[in-house]
Parts: sequence; structure tokens; C-alpha cells
Amino acid sequence: MISCVMFDFGGVVIESPFIAFAEFERERGLPAGFLRSINATNPDTNAWAKLERSEISVEEFDVQFRNESSRLGHAIGGAEVLRLLSGAARPEMVYALDVLTGHGYRIVCLTNNVRSEESRPKDVANAISKFERVYESSELGVRKPETAFYQAVLDDLGVEPSAAVFLDDLGVNLKPARAMGITTVKVESAPQALDDLSRLLGLNLLEGTT
Repeated sequence: MISCVMFDFGGVVIESPFIAFAEFERERGLPAGFLRSINATNPDTNAWAKLERSEISVEEFDVQFRNESSRLGHAIGGAEVLRLLSGAARPEMVYALDVLTGHGYRIVCLTNNVRSEESRPKDVANAISKFERVYESSELGVRKPETAFYQAVLDDLGVEPSAAVFLDDLGVNLKPARAMGITTVKVESAPQALDDLSRLLGLNLLEGTT
């Protein structure tokens, strides 16, 4: 029986950074999907992966990301990309978090992130406050889709894989979780994901519907 709902953050609880990536690419005249192609090249050992595990500093990331992007044809500083990561909270997701808490579910966040001292926008800070705990790659030293990330979360919570469901917008992050026995929901949109989760849990998580 599911007792714990685990959410990715960017692209699930807040708007996807891929929207900002696409706008940046249009403004710079870059090929569509260029930034994601950099991140998809050597995904476990590239600059992005190392930064999310806190293995390099932001300054080192800026240089290494520029080198990686240059090899693919266009030099982009890593610092420029980091400025694209913040998105607005999705109100329907924040509503669902409250409903889940009201029904006794444990809700946690699993995020690949970068250490930052900057204050969060009010809507994002409010969304984060809904979680029992936020598990950050920059703190754990492992990142999705590494199995060790999910195992560390389960161990900390004292939850069996069969008692958890995980929502993420990237299939590559869902595959290892599913292999461990965690139920997964691929997030294509907030309404679709909440409808899928509602059916799974036997709840109505969609605000304004009956």
C-alpha cells in the first residue's frame, strides 16, 4: 500500500527549465534542443552531473560547461545556463500537495540541484515548505538517475519501495526507480500527472473537479 509520494521539483512542482532553455536557444540562434544535448552527452560525468553532486564549484562549472558546449559547436558559459533554472510554482501541484498531506501521505521532494545562497521566490518557497523533506543531489553527493539516490531516500524515510510512488518528467529518472519496485508516474503535464496519481491512490487531486 502506497504511503509516500515522491516528487521531482523542476518540471513537476515548478515549471520546467526546458521552457527557458528553448527561449534562450531562440534568442541566441542556437539549434533547438542544444542545451539539453550538452547535458545528455556523458550524462553521468559531464560538468552538469559533477555540479549537481557538488564535485565542482560554480566557477569550475562555468568553464567546463563552456568547453563542453564548444566541442558541440557553440560556446555557452555555464553561468548563463544556471540563470535559466528558476521557474514558477504550479498552483495545481501545490493544491495536490495539501490534499495528499490532508489524507496522511508522506510527501517528499527529490531534486537534482545546485547549491545556492540566493533566496527563492515566494511561490517556490511556499511549495517547498509543503514537503516533509527535500532530498538534494548537492547535499547527498549522488543524483538521479543513480540508484543510490533513491535508496538513500528510502532508507532515510524507512519506506519500502512498494510503498512509494515517484513523479518525474524525465523517463531516464523513472526507469531505475521502477526497477527498484517504486511505482512511477511520467509527468507530461500537471493535469495529466495528477489525474494519473488520483487514479492510483483513489483520490481527487485536481482542484475544482469532483
